[in-house]
Amino acid sequence: MNSIASFKDSLTDDSPNSSFSPVLKSLWYDGKGDWEKAHAQVDQLNDKESAWVHAYLHRKEGDIWNADYWYSKANKKRPSTSLEEEWEHLVTAFISNESPLNR
Repeated sequence: MNSIASFKDSLTDDSPNSSFSPVLKSLWYDGKGDWEKAHAQVDQLNDKESAWVHAYLHRKEGDIWNADYWYSKANKKRPSTSLEEEWEHLVTAFISNESPLNR
């Protein structure tokens, strides 16, 4: 999968693609409207990419203090963009071959 369009198309499936990384599975479940399953994919992980998605999820939840904690773990700042724009940015970053944390 190499485009936001194909990722969005996969949201009609019953489950995420088995080749998806935990962060993409998290974003897939979030795209399906299942915050709990999305959160469960990254909640116990300690890498910076998972922290970034974890931050987004808490921002979406409205828990800004917790979101800012996770953004700091990812060496990111909370964006001023909409949640939809952040979701698309995250998906695009994680389906590409380069690590989005190097940008």
